[in-house]
Amino acid sequence: MLLDELRALLARHARDDTTTAIENLLIGREVAGSLLPPANGTRMSLIAQGAKRLAYGEHVHNFQAGQYLVTSIAMPLKCHSIEATPERPALGLCLLLQSSEVAEVMLQATPGTLPHGDDTTPPPVAFSNASDELLDATVRLVRLLDQPRDTDVLAPLFKREILWRLITSEHGATVRQIGLTDSKLSPIARAVQWIRDNYREPFRVEDLAALTGMSASAFYRNFQAVTRTTPIQYQKKIRLHEARLLLAANPKDITHIGYAVGYDSPSQFSRDYRRHFGAPPSQDAIQFTAGTANEKG
Repeated sequence: MLLDELRALLARHARDDTTTAIENLLIGREVAGSLLPPANGTRMSLIAQGAKRLAYGEHVHNFQAGQYLVTSIAMPLKCHSIEATPERPALGLCLLLQSSEVAEVMLQATPGTLPHGDDTTPPPVAFSNASDELLDATVRLVRLLDQPRDTDVLAPLFKREILWRLITSEHGATVRQIGLTDSKLSPIARAVQWIRDNYREPFRVEDLAALTGMSASAFYRNFQAVTRTTPIQYQKKIRLHEARLLLAANPKDITHIGYAVGYDSPSQFSRDYRRHFGAPPSQDAIQFTAGTANEKG
């Protein structure tokens, strides 16, 4: 099995200082104490053997063998081993994620190949079970420690595959946040913020492109690569989600709320709302308000 091979590779190559011959790849082996190799940057950490209990903010998570975490910002994680003995030490690896490399993969992805997310800010720390595809790419990267002749050529390819597996995973939005800090994508982040702050206002794509210093075609292409949608559709999603929140408080004030979020036509507002949420505003407001009440109860 892939996880068994990864355990054997990590056990063979773990060193006291956690470093390896592959740039940005760290390997940790612990009997007690901190399992994850120390890392101050954005990263993907994967446990191959043992388990860890991590705390970040008010959250506590048990991190098991075969699971990984990704962090989109440099942040301290308080953790300690909960399954580790001298006979069976905890084993894990950490791959530091560079914003420029994440951005490059995002920009080269074919439009429509990345999963759509909602308009909420993704969590800075995300946990998940490692897929077979992610484990396979990770194993091939660590194998290169036994094949130094191949490292310079193949390591960047395997890292790129790992990034792709992370970006297209259920927590891909957290990984994409890393790419947004790169200079190639930071103008898009600025445009996204402008739309969020001014979602009621009409705009021309050419004006947003000028705001970012890009040509209209380059801006449109890069915006789609980052957000997986067009600028107009992105604004529409924000308007509709804002309208839904307002309807929860005022379920009978549909026409006024449509105008309040930027729509000029009540009929267009209702059509877009039904298309996005699967029900007209009047019906969805009742269901959404009832669901919210049940959650509070």
